[in-house]
Amino acid sequence: LFAIATDPEATRTSVAMYHKLSPPDQSTAGDYRRRILESLYDGMLNQRLAELAQRPAPPFLDAGSGRGRFVRSKEVYVQQAGVQPDGIARGLESLLVEAARVSRFGFVAAELERQKVDALRSIERSYAERDNRNSASYASEFIRAFLEGEPIPGIEYEFELYRRFVPEISLDEVNQLAQTRATERSRVVMVNAPRTESVEIPTESTLAAVLSAIGDVEITPYVDTVTEAPLLEGMPEPGRIVGERTIAELSITEWDLSNGVKVVLKPTDFQDDEVLVRAFSPGGTSLASDEVYVPARTAAGVVSAGGLGSFSAIDLDKKLSGTVANVRPTIARLQEGLTGNASPRDLETLLQLIYLTFTAPRSDPAIFQVLTDQQRARLENRDASPEVAFRDALRAALSQDHPRTRPMTAERVDEMDLDASYAFYRDRFADASDFTFVFVGNLDLEEMRLLVERYLGGLPSIERGESWRDVGIDPPTGVVRRTVQRGLEPKSQTGIVFTGPFEFDRPNRVGLRALGMVLETQLRELLREDLGGTYGVTVSTSTSWIPDEEFTFAIGFGSDPERAEGLSDAVFSEIERLKTSGPPAEDVESVKATLLRDFESSTANNSFWASQIVFQYRLGEDPREVLTYETVVESLDVDTLQAASRTYLDVENYVHVSLYPAGDTAEAPAPR
Repeated sequence: LFAIATDPEATRTSVAMYHKLSPPDQSTAGDYRRRILESLYDGMLNQRLAELAQRPAPPFLDAGSGRGRFVRSKEVYVQQAGVQPDGIARGLESLLVEAARVSRFGFVAAELERQKVDALRSIERSYAERDNRNSASYASEFIRAFLEGEPIPGIEYEFELYRRFVPEISLDEVNQLAQTRATERSRVVMVNAPRTESVEIPTESTLAAVLSAIGDVEITPYVDTVTEAPLLEGMPEPGRIVGERTIAELSITEWDLSNGVKVVLKPTDFQDDEVLVRAFSPGGTSLASDEVYVPARTAAGVVSAGGLGSFSAIDLDKKLSGTVANVRPTIARLQEGLTGNASPRDLETLLQLIYLTFTAPRSDPAIFQVLTDQQRARLENRDASPEVAFRDALRAALSQDHPRTRPMTAERVDEMDLDASYAFYRDRFADASDFTFVFVGNLDLEEMRLLVERYLGGLPSIERGESWRDVGIDPPTGVVRRTVQRGLEPKSQTGIVFTGPFEFDRPNRVGLRALGMVLETQLRELLREDLGGTYGVTVSTSTSWIPDEEFTFAIGFGSDPERAEGLSDAVFSEIERLKTSGPPAEDVESVKATLLRDFESSTANNSFWASQIVFQYRLGEDPREVLTYETVVESLDVDTLQAASRTYLDVENYVHVSLYPAGDTAEAPAPR
């Protein structure tokens, strides 16, 4: 069967082959073994597809395969790919060729060994965290047991099955599975694509011809390239810890290194197999000239895609098989840094990756070409989406159309430049003396002391003493109203955003957030329940302290185009009521309870503490400030939030953007 769907507002082209299957029995240990066997097969094939997507002139942007439940009575084995707008037939052929390559020649032993190592490591991590599993994952498993008959023997039993079955699974078994994984029965070819005059969509007969011709395609065996080279060719010259402090109330230890690096460590027992790392330094793309802004903006992604040291991205992934450690560099508007995580037993690998991220980034022209081709393909039809046009208009209004806030488009891809990106990246990571590294998780401080001195103490230091630069991205003053006419469906989107100066302290931050939660409750009851004008309304708040102390208070909702303006009037009426009478006391108490409950659950989470510590150190506040949060929340009352509404919801200073269908006669109303 063939299903070909096109839409003038679609932004992505994809092709997939669905093989309809009856759900298998899951009741025996043998059934469980078969599932493991299938997961090994899928993992190896998906690794090959990922490699192919990184080759020059790849046949698809991304691809994957796997088996899963489709509806209650049917499962599907799916092979799918995101493709270039004119690459549907080629993408389908490539999916089929890769499956046929496995069917004809099988996998190689090294592929299976890597997949086995990864599978065992994954189940080991689940087993290690068995006492920290959250209720939601239990609930999901119980639901699948009831609806789909999935057994739930418990992680202890599953762990033993993995340790029993994985080592004994042979290459012949996996290769035999390839003969039955994708058959020629019960197949559906599905195509989703934008409808444009410039691209001709293949017909059913064209796609059928692709299927029938696979048997005649010349296919060669897969060649697995691996390297035995060490991750680091030589050990860095270690530095020293020259200063040490503790913050007992938060179980935080600070180390100052001889090269200027600051390290902040918080050991926790929330997750037994998790350590998070975050790092930051002032600067970011603000230090790039306008001429190289796009290369600077894309530098972290472009350079990291090339791999590290002597390893391409593909080789590095193979080298790290069975290792739980990853690092991703980041370059934002006002800072650069990195984010990563590791298992405690892979901490040295994590520190080695950090060292390489600074000292041995890799410039890969072939990967750069792949990335830019992928970007163009993904962005080619972005403007067809009404929602994208709405977000672009809102962003432009809020930034006064500052050039550095303009979205990435297919045309702007031409501004990308590998050499310029690489040079900017090297400059941002050339000096570690102003970097702060934050480690949170299952840490042994004595073990970390040796690793930190060796790898972080060995990072380059030239003590530039730099900071970020204010490039002048400021919100408008007064009232700005814009209307966007785009799309075929009779639907509207409305965004109302208040901005202004902000006194950046914890009571004000908490008060602004609470005000947003209270107003969201009130607007949901008014716009949805009372007026029946929208399915939902969102209110979000944010604050910043650099380059200026500012706040943003955003209200958004969708509606029938004929009701959009009336619902906007209702929003402003509710704002005036809030200023005049204040919020209902019961709503304030409900918000306080929610904030305290969220805080209680968040404080048992490594990612919460990592983000909080980074925030406090970037801000220059005492990290113990986080301990005042509950007191600040308890102090909220009706008068506090009423005063906040008068401060932040200034009806003489906001941006209002409305989306209407193309051809709608609506015009931007005059400011109130």
